[in-house]
Amino acid sequence: MGLLRGKRIWVTGAGGFVGGVLVPALQAAGAEVAPTDDDLDVRDAALMASTLRRIRPDAVIHLAALSSVAASLKDARRVYEVNFQGARSLLTAAEEAAPRTRILLIGSGVIYGSAEPGSPPFDEAAPLRPGSPYAWSKACADLLGAHYAEKGLDVLRVRPFNHTGPGQSDSFVAASFARQLAEIEARQREPLIRVGNLDSVRDFLSVEDVVDAYVRLLDPRVPAAAYNVASGVGTTARKILEMLVAQSSAEPRIDVDPERLRPTDVAVGASARLARATDWVPTRNLEDTLSAVLQHAREQTRG
Repeated sequence: MGLLRGKRIWVTGAGGFVGGVLVPALQAAGAEVAPTDDDLDVRDAALMASTLRRIRPDAVIHLAALSSVAASLKDARRVYEVNFQGARSLLTAAEEAAPRTRILLIGSGVIYGSAEPGSPPFDEAAPLRPGSPYAWSKACADLLGAHYAEKGLDVLRVRPFNHTGPGQSDSFVAASFARQLAEIEARQREPLIRVGNLDSVRDFLSVEDVVDAYVRLLDPRVPAAAYNVASGVGTTARKILEMLVAQSSAEPRIDVDPERLRPTDVAVGASARLARATDWVPTRNLEDTLSAVLQHAREQTRG
C-alpha cells in the first residue's frame, strides 16, 4: 500500500481481462491511473506521442494486444500490426515525448517456444524460439524493447506465463473448460467437453499474482531488464480439467476437437530474477483460482 502514491500510471488496453484487475491494484497502491481510451489506435506513433504529452505519466504499462494464439493463426497480419507495430509506436513516441517514463512492455512466456520434457524452466537468458504468429509478434516487440533500452529508455520487458482468473475469454483453456462445465451443470449442453491436447504442460498463475508483479516492477529501484513472471511449476491441461471437474457437479465425457488440437509442448518459466529484484512470489493457490473461474462461468451462464 502506498508504493505508488502520487504516481500517474497510463495503462494501455485497460479495458481487457488483465486491465480489469490491474487498474484497481494500482489504485490500491496509491497511483492515479490515467484516463485511457479503449479505441486508441496504438499503431499510430503520433497519436501515442500526443497522448503521452497530455497524460504525462510516470510510467506506462503496455497491455494493449491481441492475445489469442489460435486467432493469430487465422490473421497473422493483424496480430503483427497490433502487437509489434503497437509496441514500436509506443517506444518511438516515448523516445520523443516522454524519455524518462518507465515502460512495462508486457510480452509473453510463449516467446521461448517449447522445451523437452524434464528440461529446466526457461530463464531470461533462454533463446527465443517463437512458434506462432502471436509468439513472433511478442518476440519482435521484446527485442525492439531491448534496443530502445540500450538507447537509454527505461524499458522493462515483462514475460508473463499463462495466467487465468474470473472474466478471462473462453478462448483460453481454463476459461473454456469452466464455461463448458457451467453449461453442462445448467443443462444448456450435453455432458460432453471438447478439448485440445490435454498433455501439453503450462506454467499457470492467478492473474492477481501477475498483476502484483507488474505493480512491483514500477518501483524505480528495479533495474530495466527482462523479467519472467512464472511459478516454476508445470501443470498439464489434463490436470486443469480434472481440478475443475472435481469442483463441478457435472460428469462429462471428453471429446478431442481437431480444431483445438496442437502438438504437445512444455513451457515453464523461472522467475528468480523477478524475486531478487522485487521480492515477488506467487501466493494464490491454483485450485482456488480455478474455483473462482468456474464460479464466474456459472454466473455468466445464469445471465
